[in-house]
Amino acid sequence: MKRTLRIGLLGFGAMGKTHAFGVNNLGFYYNGLPFSAEIAGVCTTNAEKAKKIAVDYGFSYGTDCEDLIINDPNIDIIDICTPNVYHYETVKKALAKGKHIYCEKPLTIDADKAYELASLAKESGRICTVVFNNRFISPALKAKELIDEGKIGRVLSFSAEYLHNSCTDVNRPAGWKQNKDICGGGVLFDLGSHAIDMIYSLCGEFESVYGIPQIAYPERAGSDGKPWQTNADEAFYMICKLRSGACGTVTVSKLVNGANDDLCISVYGERGSLKFSIMQPNFLYYYDASVKPTALGGECGYKAIECVSRYPAPGGLFPAPKATTDWLRGHVGSLYSFLNSVYEGKQASPDFSDGAHVQAVMEAAYRSAEERTEIKVK
Repeated sequence: MKRTLRIGLLGFGAMGKTHAFGVNNLGFYYNGLPFSAEIAGVCTTNAEKAKKIAVDYGFSYGTDCEDLIINDPNIDIIDICTPNVYHYETVKKALAKGKHIYCEKPLTIDADKAYELASLAKESGRICTVVFNNRFISPALKAKELIDEGKIGRVLSFSAEYLHNSCTDVNRPAGWKQNKDICGGGVLFDLGSHAIDMIYSLCGEFESVYGIPQIAYPERAGSDGKPWQTNADEAFYMICKLRSGACGTVTVSKLVNGANDDLCISVYGERGSLKFSIMQPNFLYYYDASVKPTALGGECGYKAIECVSRYPAPGGLFPAPKATTDWLRGHVGSLYSFLNSVYEGKQASPDFSDGAHVQAVMEAAYRSAEERTEIKVK
């Protein structure tokens, strides 16, 4: 009989629904799983809403008390999809009760607290991961494979751009991710954490950063529709140096007309280059510098590698390997990696120490903006 991993889901906004989708559909994407998973309980800020969600989505129960879920002896995993400022206390309570933890990014709003949680997680022996779902889209997996195989040689430089248009309309009521009091930061925490993690995952640890924030619209509509003073960065620009010596840029912005969810990664090495975009996620572009041009070009240039829905076993059977990939697939892959690690009793990647490093990079970027100088990462 399969072991069932029972999950307590805290929060049921866009990310909570996404995680629930991944849990409920994991068996379609990964063949012959030795375990099953289910959402046992869900928590939102409104008790009646939580109970209705539980009924509508087939969860065991709904509540407005996260402690009820954390203390439930029948729950193995706490899945945290609440605003950033609440992560620290929730993680500590969940670890104290011996739960495995799947926490949305960023891990916390403070680097010292993030490192504290990483230490507590290691001491606990629990499987703890931060949701950096873009690591698990097919072109990112392929890029990681090629870099690890040495296909592009030593990394010299890189660029990451994550662009949205969600702050271009000043009359649109601000959400909690635009409010520093709830998010803990601005676009750097929201989009920047993903962009930083992609460079970290592919190229290695950060050494120092120089950061410039931007608030283009000091006054906009608040969550209640009334005029509100913007208190968090709407765009952030970073010049970065890695511990390997590679240098590059990270740009994150919600001020870009024409953008949707545009994460673009480029990595340039001594022997070649790689680039991909999650808006065109079916291909990874690979340049082999050893291929020399002929009079008509020959085979020189970027090669489009078909990534589509080709994933390592036991994935890759649904949808068909030739089918186009999508944003949800990265979340399903992230959940599989975590849940399979819980089942096998081995630590998942990215773990809390990875989340703490990303937090330290963002904190250094904010300090750099305040002090107007390059800041070393903890």
